[in-house]
Amino acid sequence: MKFISFLLNKEAKFGIINNETITDLTGKISGANSLKALIENKGIPEAKKYASQNAGNIGLKDIEYLPLIPNPGKIICVGLNYSEHVKETNRTVEENPVVFHRFPESQTAHKQAIQRPIASHSLDYEGEMAVIMGEAGKHIKPEEALKHIIGYSCYNEGTIREWQRHTRQFGMGKNFEKTGSFGPHMVLAEDIKDYKQLTLETRLNGEVMQNAKLSQLIFDIPILISYVSKAMAWRAGDILVTGTPGGVGFKRNPPIFMKPGDNVEVDITDIGVLSNTIKDEII
Repeated sequence: MKFISFLLNKEAKFGIINNETITDLTGKISGANSLKALIENKGIPEAKKYASQNAGNIGLKDIEYLPLIPNPGKIICVGLNYSEHVKETNRTVEENPVVFHRFPESQTAHKQAIQRPIASHSLDYEGEMAVIMGEAGKHIKPEEALKHIIGYSCYNEGTIREWQRHTRQFGMGKNFEKTGSFGPHMVLAEDIKDYKQLTLETRLNGEVMQNAKLSQLIFDIPILISYVSKAMAWRAGDILVTGTPGGVGFKRNPPIFMKPGDNVEVDITDIGVLSNTIKDEII
């Protein structure tokens, strides 16, 4: 089952996709007006029941996608979490996960443009899998971590490489407006038998740039959830972005950066394809 956030007639809504149509859930389940609120209210079972009894009547062609969770409490990202990416960056595997943060303003949505900023043209792709948290918790044990996940989605963690390297703290390069794409929808965790068997592929103008199995993560998802929870509590609707494989643009010879007119796709088996064009920032 696939959950989506979208605009219809300029009004923010959310719903369930079924056979290329959307069943609008906005305000229908425990008064929830967003996907985040539905997750917080533990309304997924009721939403599934409602959708089974109410056929969708909104076409995908009639809506504008929103970032899957437009208003997450936090977006926790992980760097250097595939061996090939560690190798290409001439780094070594860290003893602990490399964790940093993105802000909601840095996000855009499926079929919307990723923005190349005025400040730098070193806009790079980073295909990743996103984890959407369903259960709050702190000091979570790894063996209990998967129970806290409500679903999975795709993420293109677009990065401004020049700004990433300004200092040892690379948060600035990760938070330019509308550089990180999130979507197109959420697949429930219960519908994914084993996330480690999923394949992640990033394509730029149809050419495969990254390809890896989720089983290749250095720090797997339960370890990441547990590690972060030692410092801060996970809340329903929080996002964990799990890391990008080798093949990033800035480590190619010559480097490849995304430019206006390009199309970039992040494709994860059994989850979906996140697709974006590139455009320049306009002020």
